[in-house]
Amino acid sequence: MSFIQSMDQIFITLQHWIAGLFPLWLQPAVMAILAVVAILGAFPAIFAVTTVLERKGLGRMQNRLGPNRVGPLGILQPVADGIKSLTKEDIVPFTADGLVHFLAPLVLVTAVFLGFAVLPIGRNMVLVNMDAGLFFFFAIGASVELSIFMAGWSSRNKYSLLGAMRAIAQMISYEVPLLLSSVVAVMITGSLSTTKIVEAQSGFTGIFPHWYVFTPWGFAGFILFVIAALAETNRSPFDLPEGESELVAGYFTEYSGFKFALFFLGEYLGMLSIAGFGITLFLGGWGAPFSFLGFIPSWLWFFLKLFAAISFFIWLRGTLPRLRQDQLMNFAWKFMLPMALLNLVVAGAWRFLGEGWQRWIICSVVLLAAYFLLGRTLMRHQKLGPRSYRYAE
Repeated sequence: MSFIQSMDQIFITLQHWIAGLFPLWLQPAVMAILAVVAILGAFPAIFAVTTVLERKGLGRMQNRLGPNRVGPLGILQPVADGIKSLTKEDIVPFTADGLVHFLAPLVLVTAVFLGFAVLPIGRNMVLVNMDAGLFFFFAIGASVELSIFMAGWSSRNKYSLLGAMRAIAQMISYEVPLLLSSVVAVMITGSLSTTKIVEAQSGFTGIFPHWYVFTPWGFAGFILFVIAALAETNRSPFDLPEGESELVAGYFTEYSGFKFALFFLGEYLGMLSIAGFGITLFLGGWGAPFSFLGFIPSWLWFFLKLFAAISFFIWLRGTLPRLRQDQLMNFAWKFMLPMALLNLVVAGAWRFLGEGWQRWIICSVVLLAAYFLLGRTLMRHQKLGPRSYRYAE
C-alpha cells in the first residue's frame, strides 16, 4: 500500500487494528462501536468550532470582536458555554408535561445523529452502507418535526406552541422541495445509495470532475436544495421559528440549562448533516475538485467542503434579513415546488436526449424560462416602493 493510500485509509486501518485486539466473534461489534464513537466525537467537536467561527465571523462583519475572553482569542468559549449549560438550573413549568418536555430534545439529537449513519465521509468511510440511504436520511429526518411539536406542546405555553406550529409549517413546506431536489441525483445515478451517488461523480474529463452541480439540472437542484436546507435548519433568512421579537424564543422558550443546550446542539448538527448530504448529492462527496489533487485524502476533501458550506451559512446569517411568514410560504409553494417538479422533468430529458450540446441548450433554456416566469408571477402582486420611516415623537 502506497503512502497516499495509507493516509486515505488511515482511520479504517486504525479501526481494524483496534478491533484485531479483540476475539474474532467480537470484532464486528467493536468495529461498529468505534465508528459510532468517531461520529459522536467528531461532529460535536465541529459544532464547538463552528460556534466560535460563527460568533467571530459575525463580529467581524458587524465591526466588533466577538468572543475574546476565554482562552487565546476566545477559542475556548465553547468550553465555558458547555460548563454553564451543565451547571445551570433546569426549570420546568409547573403545568408542563414533564415526560414529553424531557424527551423532546433527546428525540431531536437522536434523529440528527442517525442521519450521519448513511453519510459517506470518505472512501470506505460510511457507518451503514445501505441501498436506500437517501430514503433513510429523509425518513429519520421527519422525527425532527415530531420533537419540535413535543417541545412546543409539552411546555403549556402559548408562545412555545405558536413557535412550534410555525416551525412545523415551515419545515413541512420546505421538506417537499428539499426531497424533490434530491431525487434528480437518484434518477441519474439509478440508486438510492449515498455511496453509489458519490461513486457516480468520481470520474473526470481532463482535470474537471463529473459533479452533478456542473449540469443544468444539477445546478438548479443544488440551488433549490441549499435554499430548502436553510429553511429546514432554521437558518437566516428563514429563522422565523425563533422570531425573538414575536415569540420570545420560539418552541424552546420554556427550556433552560442542558436541555436548551441539546436543542442548540441539534440545530447545528442538523446544519452539518444536511450540508454533508448536499455535498454528497451534488458536489462529489469526498471526491477531489481536480484530478491532479487526488493524492489528498478523501476524508479531508469532505471536511474542507463541509467547512466551506458552514462558512457560506454564516455569511448568509450576517447578510440577509429575516423574511415575513407570508413571503416564506409563498416562496415555498409558488416558486420552489414548481421549480423542483420541473427539474425532475429536465433531468429525465437530460438522461434520454443522449450525449451532445443539444441537451445542454434545451435543459438550460427550459430552466431559465421557468425561473423568470415563476419569479415574475410571484412578484406580480407585490407592491414594492421606497421604504419610509416613522419616528416616535
